[in-house]
Amino acid sequence: MRIEENTKYDFDDVLIKPKRSTLTSRKDVVLHRTFKFKHSKAQIDVVPIIAANMDSVGNYGTYKVLSKYHMLTCFSKFKPLQGISSNPEDYFYGIPSFGINDSITLGPAWAICLDVANGYTEKFIDKVKDTRAEFPKITIIAGNVCTHEMTQALILAGADIVKVGIGPGSNCLTREKTGVGYPQLSAIIECAEAAHALDAHIIGDGGCNTPGDVAKAFAAGADFVMLGGMLGGHEENSDFDDENNAIVYGMSSTLAMKNNYGKVSEYKTSEGRITKVKNKGSLNNTVQDILGGLRSTCTYAGASELKHLSKCTSFIKVNNILNRTYERETIGE
Repeated sequence: MRIEENTKYDFDDVLIKPKRSTLTSRKDVVLHRTFKFKHSKAQIDVVPIIAANMDSVGNYGTYKVLSKYHMLTCFSKFKPLQGISSNPEDYFYGIPSFGINDSITLGPAWAICLDVANGYTEKFIDKVKDTRAEFPKITIIAGNVCTHEMTQALILAGADIVKVGIGPGSNCLTREKTGVGYPQLSAIIECAEAAHALDAHIIGDGGCNTPGDVAKAFAAGADFVMLGGMLGGHEENSDFDDENNAIVYGMSSTLAMKNNYGKVSEYKTSEGRITKVKNKGSLNNTVQDILGGLRSTCTYAGASELKHLSKCTSFIKVNNILNRTYERETIGE
């Protein structure tokens, strides 16, 4: 047993220090980024926000909205991709997900997400290696992990993008149930440094509850930010009960396991929340709020482009935890 003495930080532990800027308007900020990936050699130009591959978020309704803003949707591995044609151009903003035991069929996809709750097993590293060998030109997203050593290991195994985050999500109970995790801001900083040294990329996955959190994730060095709870509960991607509530649930919750596997295995415990969310209205409004917040952050920090934000950022450590309230009600695990 050992204890690391260095303090690690979550989003609530810091603020971004404002700096003198030459920008005259928020509308001048460039949010698009061009990426070229280490192994696949693919090149894309997108606004680097990704909908999480949760049943209640990573669906076709979300895809239809986000694709208009040149943002990506990582589809739930348990939901068919209804509505998407076989045209690769139509498929560009949608990324299929696969588990550790799934056989992989690509279709027109340019990228896939290899998704497990615990990316630290040798079996998962072997899955990444085997997938890279079978599909040398596909862009591989792999995760989740939260330390620089495992970020490097997955990249060397063949991942182009590593998904970073163990337990920070609003619908995740991993930290409460297992005591395992890593403060998300520090995880992003450390994993981004490891990935960038190898000419690869990371996704900050989880922990964002406000546009300011999304900005902090990018400022910490995330190339992409994945959002779950923030994008759930909207008219375009949810079903509502008679009281106008939607159910948003983590993928390790009892509901997710019963829906997708038919049962909760006796050796497992729920590591996900089931939440009731009031109808948030149109997803377009939430997306515009997030993008507007990012433009404003860049203006305050003196970054003319989103890709420059991490280089312009100085974080200030704060000694108070924000007393946040969210429009959701936990109704189960």
